[in-house]
Amino acid sequence: MDLSKTLGLHGVSVGRRVALLLLVALAVTLPFGDALAAAGGKEMKWGNMSMQLLGGLALFLFGMEQMADALKAVAGERMKNILAKLTHNRIMGAATGAFVTAIIQSSSVTTVLVVGFVTAGLMSFSQTLGIIFGANIGTTITAQIVAFKVTKVALLMVFVGFSMSFVSSKENIKQYGFMLMGLGLVFFGMNVMSGAMKPLRSYQPFLDLMISMESPMVGILVAAGFTGLIQSSSATTGIVIVMASQGFVTLPAGIALAFGANIGTCVTALLASIGKPREAVRAALAHIMFNTIGVVLWYFFIPALADFVTWFSPVAEGLSGMDKLAAETPRQIANAHTVFNTANTIIFLPFTAVFATVIEKLLPDRVGGAEDASTATGRPLYLNEILITTPSLALDAARREIKSLGLRVNLMLTESMPTILKGDLKELKEVEKSDVAVDKMHAGLIEYLGKISRGNLSTVQSKELMALINVADNLEGIGDTIETNLVYLGEQRLAKGIQISDGTMESINSFHELVTRGVELSIRAITEDDIDSVKELKKLEEQIELRMQEAAVHHVQRLTADEPSRVEAYSVEMDIMDKLRLIFGNSKAISRQAESLIGLQNDLAYEKAVNN
Repeated sequence: MDLSKTLGLHGVSVGRRVALLLLVALAVTLPFGDALAAAGGKEMKWGNMSMQLLGGLALFLFGMEQMADALKAVAGERMKNILAKLTHNRIMGAATGAFVTAIIQSSSVTTVLVVGFVTAGLMSFSQTLGIIFGANIGTTITAQIVAFKVTKVALLMVFVGFSMSFVSSKENIKQYGFMLMGLGLVFFGMNVMSGAMKPLRSYQPFLDLMISMESPMVGILVAAGFTGLIQSSSATTGIVIVMASQGFVTLPAGIALAFGANIGTCVTALLASIGKPREAVRAALAHIMFNTIGVVLWYFFIPALADFVTWFSPVAEGLSGMDKLAAETPRQIANAHTVFNTANTIIFLPFTAVFATVIEKLLPDRVGGAEDASTATGRPLYLNEILITTPSLALDAARREIKSLGLRVNLMLTESMPTILKGDLKELKEVEKSDVAVDKMHAGLIEYLGKISRGNLSTVQSKELMALINVADNLEGIGDTIETNLVYLGEQRLAKGIQISDGTMESINSFHELVTRGVELSIRAITEDDIDSVKELKKLEEQIELRMQEAAVHHVQRLTADEPSRVEAYSVEMDIMDKLRLIFGNSKAISRQAESLIGLQNDLAYEKAVNN
């Protein structure tokens, strides 16, 4: 039984699931709080402490998700454009990866994005490595923010953020409000957790457990496992900093836990690469190798790294013992996390070409290519679940999948016509079977777009979503017309022994070429926002109508010819032309959606220019 489905969490991000499940656990344990407290004795009120700890952790994780979602909504589209443009060399790639990841708060999302660019031919695999390396620097920003002790104004941040999102009618202001509210919840959750753990300072069994974390290997394994579960290294590092704020974690132990978080975060990219193109698997492997080799290199230098960050980190004057540890260690862990990831990027950056060569040898190209294999089976090529929480990026992935679907449909249209006109029954059945992959790709697209629709979409994104659904339906409609109508007409040709003349064959093939060209133009228009393709398709419509009239005259002339089954032949041939014109109608519908979206984007660009 899937607990997430039972609780209505299917399709919700992992971090938010964990937060909500913790709140459920809190609600379940609440009635037993007094009993647990009594069982624990007066000194350790386990029930009350557990409830505060679970509730604080839920608020912390939920706040991080809220903040990240708002950042993605505000900056997702711009981040995608920055990644696509500013990666001309490895240094610029690393800086871009760090900047983008700092904004969207997920190195895994950054990795998935660059995989999409490689698959689309916009950059080489070697170029992506600089971005993947730099992405780890971006993840350290959260730890630096969390290390600031601003818990006293946490609830004020929640109130101001809520007011901004509740009062303002502007989408950007609302998202900034959600971001501020999420940050406030992060600090408030930290405060609640910190207060809950304070009594543990005098509880020896817990202190003994923390002493066991002093073993670097234990700390790395624990943090890697926890990060793999919640799929957020930033959240793990934040929790480590909360524990350090109570003096439970020393700096060397905190560094080991941060190392483990770096390894655990690779799980997200690895899961996202399953069943995806070879480039996606290579990127996931690059992420794993980079993070794991980095930890191995630094494993024996943890004491030296601790001494280095202690040297330049702030010192708490007038404190000693656990109080001094609690005051200084959080910032030191955050600094060590930043130094470690920055140093690794600098060390590995000159060797991106070597890295790429090794990974390409470990994972060579598949025979036939990933896209060929995907479109032949109907397996989605670009639909990564990890992008769902970033609507602009998820919609971009859906567009790339629509392009793949469109290419498949157009190939089906191109290859089917010779079979319809002169193929045998076996060949017609093969055409019929080819629509199975189209139906699977369409179903996967609609399911993915449905998941996106449950997110926090802007007005423009909602319109784009509906347009893409309509486009997917029209492409599937073309496949169905070929599978059902054209194949049936081919069967009728065989059943009635109709021989299509050379002149008629030429007329139909000429018309078919125009229709195929229309499908190509409509796919380019919607996937590349190409207004020239829209204009060309409108001109093509005039040729389609003219050819249809010419064909009608030709077929009427054939009725007067002394040929067997001439009436049946006329009916079949005109029906083939009608079905091709129906397919062209699907192309026009796709082109209208593209024209509408291009106009909407132009209006938005003009509005922004005026406002600025």
